[in-house]
Amino acid sequence: MAKKRIGSRTVKLENGPVILETASIVGPKEAEGPLSEYFDIKIEDDLFGEKSWEFAESKMVETVVKKAIEKSNKSIDDINYMVGGDLLNQLLSTSFAARSLKIPFLGIYGACSTMAQSLCMSSMIVDGGFADLVVASASSHYCTAERQFRFPLELGNQKPMTAQWTVTGAGCSLLSSKGNGPKVKYVTIGKVIDEGISDANNMGAAMAPAAIDTIYSYFKDTNDDPNSFDIIATGDLGKLGMKITIDLLKEKGLDISKVYTDCGVEIFNLEEQDVHCGGSGCGCSATVFNGYIFKMLKEKKFNKVMLVSTGALLSPTSTLQKESIPSIAHAVIIANE
Repeated sequence: MAKKRIGSRTVKLENGPVILETASIVGPKEAEGPLSEYFDIKIEDDLFGEKSWEFAESKMVETVVKKAIEKSNKSIDDINYMVGGDLLNQLLSTSFAARSLKIPFLGIYGACSTMAQSLCMSSMIVDGGFADLVVASASSHYCTAERQFRFPLELGNQKPMTAQWTVTGAGCSLLSSKGNGPKVKYVTIGKVIDEGISDANNMGAAMAPAAIDTIYSYFKDTNDDPNSFDIIATGDLGKLGMKITIDLLKEKGLDISKVYTDCGVEIFNLEEQDVHCGGSGCGCSATVFNGYIFKMLKEKKFNKVMLVSTGALLSPTSTLQKESIPSIAHAVIIANE
């Protein structure tokens, strides 16, 4: 019997996996944004000393995993599993980082929902008694994402105003079966939702229905009060998707507007930085959560948060075959005792 399930979609984690520490790394553009002080490492160029953008991203993953472990006064040999992924084919960046780290590895793909997905899976592994220490990671890189999903940078293509800027960054959380720190209390696993949107330059509108579905399901399953949260943060809907989410949740009788924000809106200054609708990519919620939100939790300025990373599950192949964009969102609820 699945005694930890609540309602149709939500799991209550009885043993409360602890997030011991986190680490975050960002690129030059992200370092110029309003959250700059919260990131552990800020690189000065997009290549990060590597021969390609893809291996720069891999180096970012390796760097944040080592940093989170170091900040926890642990060693790599202490870690039971690494759960993580990125946007690239065959999880190139994360897999090559795992090659160097030599931690037992579970590679996952959830598009831009990967940070929340890795936290969900890592938390359930620890809560189930299958591991004592697990690292959860996610990354993206503007240049690698553009090369794979859109156009080579050399073409200089202009983006419509509904488009978003893929974050160059990586984040990592170290989860433990014991210790001091904020605890993962609930996870709500998303469903794949597709409302027929096919414009890859309008990801906020494509992903908003998945965020709405997951957020609404959590509150329906738990009867929790939205205003008991200090912050409910979606992953990378940008300012357009954020507005859609607020409006459609209100139509369903759920008002989260007083505590709601979006990582893609927070990471850049939308008035001064040319990012159109805001940030996106796995690295968006990965850096904002493992940088800003976690530090606010540690300082008890936040005591209860919901991270809802959102992902568009398209590929170059599906785009060429004129498919619409299926999307997903996973929710993680983290609280101080």
